Amino acid sequence: MEHKHIYDAQGKQLCCTQTEKIYNQAGAQRLIQGAPAQDQGHSHSDDDGHDHSVAEGSTLKLFLPAIISFVLLIVAIAMDNWVPQEWFKGWIRIIWYVLAYIPVGFPVIKDALKSIGKGEIFSEFLLMSIATIGAFAIKEYPEGVAVMLFYAVGEVFQTLAVSRAKSNIKALLDQRPDEVTIVEANSSRVIKAEAAAIGDLIQLKPGEKLGLDGELISDTASFNTAALTGESKPDTKTKGEVVLAGMINMNTVSLVKVTTAYQDSKLSKILELVQNATSQKAPTELFIRKFAKIYTPIVVLLAIAICLLPYFFVGQYVFSDWLYRALVFLVISCPCALVISIPLGYFGGIGAASRNGILFKGSNFLDAMAAIQNVVMDKTGTMTEGVFKVQEVRLEPDFDEATILKLVNKIESHSSHPVATAIREYAGEVDESVNLSDVEEIPGHGLKGSVDDKVFLVGNFKLLDKFNIRYTIDPNTIVYTTIAIALDNRFVGYITIADSIKEDSAQTIQLLHKLGVKATMLSGDKSTVVTYVAKELGIDKAYGDLLPEDKVNKVKEIKAIGESVAFVGDGVNDAPVVALSDVGIAMGGLGSDATIETADVVIQDDKPSKIPMAINIGKQTKKVVYQNIGLAFVVKGVVLILGAGGLATMWEAVFADVGVSLIAILNAIRIQKMKF
Repeated sequence: MEHKHIYDAQGKQLCCTQTEKIYNQAGAQRLIQGAPAQDQGHSHSDDDGHDHSVAEGSTLKLFLPAIISFVLLIVAIAMDNWVPQEWFKGWIRIIWYVLAYIPVGFPVIKDALKSIGKGEIFSEFLLMSIATIGAFAIKEYPEGVAVMLFYAVGEVFQTLAVSRAKSNIKALLDQRPDEVTIVEANSSRVIKAEAAAIGDLIQLKPGEKLGLDGELISDTASFNTAALTGESKPDTKTKGEVVLAGMINMNTVSLVKVTTAYQDSKLSKILELVQNATSQKAPTELFIRKFAKIYTPIVVLLAIAICLLPYFFVGQYVFSDWLYRALVFLVISCPCALVISIPLGYFGGIGAASRNGILFKGSNFLDAMAAIQNVVMDKTGTMTEGVFKVQEVRLEPDFDEATILKLVNKIESHSSHPVATAIREYAGEVDESVNLSDVEEIPGHGLKGSVDDKVFLVGNFKLLDKFNIRYTIDPNTIVYTTIAIALDNRFVGYITIADSIKEDSAQTIQLLHKLGVKATMLSGDKSTVVTYVAKELGIDKAYGDLLPEDKVNKVKEIKAIGESVAFVGDGVNDAPVVALSDVGIAMGGLGSDATIETADVVIQDDKPSKIPMAINIGKQTKKVVYQNIGLAFVVKGVVLILGAGGLATMWEAVFADVGVSLIAILNAIRIQKMKF
């Protein structure tokens, strides 16, 4: 069957490359594959040459060929130089070096031939095969073996690094237990978590992880939510509250009623999100991959030119000398350091963010966050708790407070806004006997309904202005969030509601300013409230009384001066602003499926301090990636010039290739250990 290449959404070839080989060895093919845009029939069978040794065997098994080769090489060098042996000459010497070469060289030559057979001629495998076989041809046996040995060791380290990145991401997120204990008729039985049905009762013992999203049936329970939010402090839940898959029960045996299917749990969605994040490539990654595709055939042609062209210009042309220079040039020019360490750096950034309860939908958003100049944020639920409490009820004298509160409670029950919860907590349960009909929401204003054929309005004072309702007070004199009420074209009065500022909001603004990022608050809430909160937090600019389209215009104004914008909100009501901004950040990803689907970055624990942390992670990731690019280009550039001039040997070439690769990989791994 004819082989056809697989390409991803950006047109990057996924098969028949060193990258594919290393990621397959690490059992991490998903990290480079994502969801291929064009799967043209190429599938891997058990005997397709891919080595799954990290997943199936030990690290020693990976290193074994290199160890055998190294021992044979050291013995050969010793008999050549340190303890010369008369018999170690001629064919015996050649055969010994060939035996030392085979464990590390044969797999690479096999991969090179396989790639050529599949139409991928200029691969890393071909570069190393030509260089080392050429070294044997000019009788530089020790150097030929050494180059391939170090190349093989470099591949193993790359495989281990990729495996670690993959396992870190998986360990951080795949917290779902395979089995759950179901309670039925005073008896319990253990079943597969995916077999649990909505409505089943799960018994959760201390130390056990919850397998599915549900509702707590027990009176109270404490949970470790670190796997989901990065927060180490236990979260105490009470009866009726939502508990999520991945949470660990801390103390007493608890009962949880399943409310969501296994595959639809928040944790499943988050896991899928981060797994797919690796398919969204950063511009730097895409550039390097395109560069490598053009770069490799060019260096092969240059190597041929270095070998042959001097014949026409040099008086005493010695073919073996110029071939040696060309082979050195080939080894140096291998792009391994770039094509492996750069994606590894981005994986590290995504993993570090996940460990801190921040989910990036792709490495492209790590780059975007690193360049953010403005953070534009919503107020309610972002910088404030979003938990409102009624402060006072002020009604005109001829209206009965109990009757009006019942009407307000009833109409607000049609809204999901936190204000509705505050009203219900103050007024009690909704009275379903209240005669209210034709309820509709007027975006940015409030709610409109009908009571005994009379128009009933509940919202902000702009709603009353819209319906030409006259009122006797100045809304600007009221500091708190205000709910204005009108009935039958008459002003009834207002209810004031207050929302508390989150404890880390002020610290968030300070950290943003330290990073050189400007903060702007946009809210549909009253200007007096927005101004008060902004002043308390030290926010640069704040605008209140905004409709959704007003928020869009404000963001357009910032973008019009050429500055980048990240918008922080709920990702649903503010969808137009999220779409317009360079990065959409959602707060409270655990509470909204729609948020996870629409935002570019999801902060799982509602803490605004994670906003500057996300920017810092982006900056540090980009810094490491650029360090690797700079290191690779500078070292390779210097040694290439030396090699072409005959001043560099194979040993310098090995450092320029494998040495730089290892340094770059270790630098990329550093991101996973950073504290932000």
